[in-house]
Amino acid sequence: MSDAAAPASDPALKDRVVLIAGAHGGLGSVASVACARAGATVVLLGRKVPKLNRVYDAVAAVGPEPLLYPLDLEGASADDYAHMAQQIESELGRLDGVLHCAANFAGLTPLQQTDPAAFARAIHVNLTARWWLTQACMPLLAKAGDAAVVFVLDDLARVGSAFWGGYGLAQHAMAGLIGMLQSEVESSRIRVSGLQPGPMRTPLRAKAYLEETDRVGRDPEAYAQACVTLLSPEGAGHRGRIWTLDS
Repeated sequence: MSDAAAPASDPALKDRVVLIAGAHGGLGSVASVACARAGATVVLLGRKVPKLNRVYDAVAAVGPEPLLYPLDLEGASADDYAHMAQQIESELGRLDGVLHCAANFAGLTPLQQTDPAAFARAIHVNLTARWWLTQACMPLLAKAGDAAVVFVLDDLARVGSAFWGGYGLAQHAMAGLIGMLQSEVESSRIRVSGLQPGPMRTPLRAKAYLEETDRVGRDPEAYAQACVTLLSPEGAGHRGRIWTLDS
């Protein structure tokens, strides 16, 4: 059989269910579309319903009909995440992957001048809430046989320097969590990994670099396929690691 006549290979995420936290953000929105195009049914999680609705339309246009799940990570409790997992299982029957794109960053501030509430919020949204959500999904992921949890991280060298505050500290803690969690779930066939994209033109980056032009950094779309790879069986080689792309 010639190459031209060969049947197309199955999409990387065919028949999988993927939850994307921060689905209406810069990377979250394009990753949602890329996952749907790769065959996944996508659960769109975020706090801004109008923006989620726009992502819903874009995802539905290229793949299976997604599930909309509005939730504010800042105010959600552990019970809220447990209910979310129950709803996913009830409506979709399975969960094969979780992609964490949601983030909270108020801007560069010296630690000594950081508002205590803002510091706590950054730690919670960028670390604690990510873990609570993951923890609630672990039993469902374990049933999938081959499942992936992917944490999107910022440039660890950059955010470990002055003025990055609770956001930077949470990023470094997440890097530690990836290896720790993978070592604990090795026997369950759940893959845990991190994705560190290069500079992206997003609202979050604009808060840190107020004078930067639009020519600096790449469009988030450049990193969408990497999200698909880590959520698919192809990402097995990055198990317990952080995949660092161009910076």
